[in-house]
Amino acid sequence: MYAIERDNPKLKGKLPRDYARRGIDPERLGGLIDQIASIAIGTDKARAKDVLGRVYEYFLGKFAAAEGKLGGEFFTPRSVVRLLVEMIEPYEGRVFDPCCGSGGMFVQSEKFVQAHGGSKRDISIFGQESNPTTWRLAHMNLAIRGIEANLGEQPANSFVRDLHPDLKADYILANPPFNVSDWSGQLLRDDVRWKFDVPPVGNANYAWIQHFIHHLAPPNGRGGGIAGFVMANGSLSSNTGGEGDIRKNIIEADLVDCIVAMPPQLFLTTGIPVCLWFVNRDKTGKNIKGGGRDRRTKTLFIDAREIGRMETRVLRYLTGRDEYPLPPDSDIGRIVRTYHAWRGEGDAGQYEDVPGFCKSTDLKEIRKRGYVLTPGRYIDPVVVKDDGEPFDDKMQRLTAELQEHFAEANQLQTRIKSNLEALGYGR
Repeated sequence: MYAIERDNPKLKGKLPRDYARRGIDPERLGGLIDQIASIAIGTDKARAKDVLGRVYEYFLGKFAAAEGKLGGEFFTPRSVVRLLVEMIEPYEGRVFDPCCGSGGMFVQSEKFVQAHGGSKRDISIFGQESNPTTWRLAHMNLAIRGIEANLGEQPANSFVRDLHPDLKADYILANPPFNVSDWSGQLLRDDVRWKFDVPPVGNANYAWIQHFIHHLAPPNGRGGGIAGFVMANGSLSSNTGGEGDIRKNIIEADLVDCIVAMPPQLFLTTGIPVCLWFVNRDKTGKNIKGGGRDRRTKTLFIDAREIGRMETRVLRYLTGRDEYPLPPDSDIGRIVRTYHAWRGEGDAGQYEDVPGFCKSTDLKEIRKRGYVLTPGRYIDPVVVKDDGEPFDDKMQRLTAELQEHFAEANQLQTRIKSNLEALGYGR
């Protein structure tokens, strides 16, 4: 560990050196080191970094699952990270995550740039993390992949001690902790970041949202900053503690670009329904590579609650999370293609509202609905086609089928009782 820090000055003081005091069997630790050492480095260093990075990410996922709720502090599911990155397309510029955990957003951003023919030198990475252990995990995660990043000189709370106060980022990617009540809000009543009203002391959701907006690059000649982040569904409709007024002010400022309602069971550590917010400082289309559609006063709503596949009994994933290039017919590909078509990107196709899935809405409609951003309020329901069978005929047919099932059930019940009696039970 000393040697690694010596050769990588940015890791100085960040690597653990206390394995001997952790009760780990020396033979197991040695075997693990031998396994990792057996990964062929050869001349293909890029491939070796990718393999080591995937091993590291695998362990992060396993640790997060084992840690329960604490795991959510440092690990965001790959499905969610990949979707966020593909949606906002961080080709070049400053990428910021003020609650960066183990750095998964940055890793996926680098993969995105490289998959589209760019270089990781095209993006500058800035982050912040309050948990000291997680902050070290992020440094190691990025170092393994050779990613340069400014995560601050030490771990720090983004609200109380903003390590990048003057940063105006082109892209913000984040998964902040949900519904945090002890965020020191009482100490920050007059903070400069609360441009849309003071967030409630008992919930940090709208403090995070305003923190993100504060750090987005303002509109300029080539557009402005865009943020994609995870939020609890309560953020879409809550009026507690003035949150409704803050949401109204953000909507009236024409910052909300897109809202995506996500399916359940995506996260290892929480069953809270979540959504994705996309906030854009410039909806003219200038910050889209190659140019895009002017979307001022427009917001796109996507309902993705029914997509995804079960990886285990309790965990869902979105197809396309590990595939490069992204398959357009995958779960992630469908959401991304819809958003990009709505933004007017030339290779994404023509946008159309799809009942049960997506709807483009204007500011007047959002005002009518009391500034609630729940996608289900706006998206048209799926119209069930009439099969042409008269109602009376259908009821007679279904009733006859039901009687047949009842008769079959009675026969089965009689057979089961008979079998039990033959075995000496049931009398």
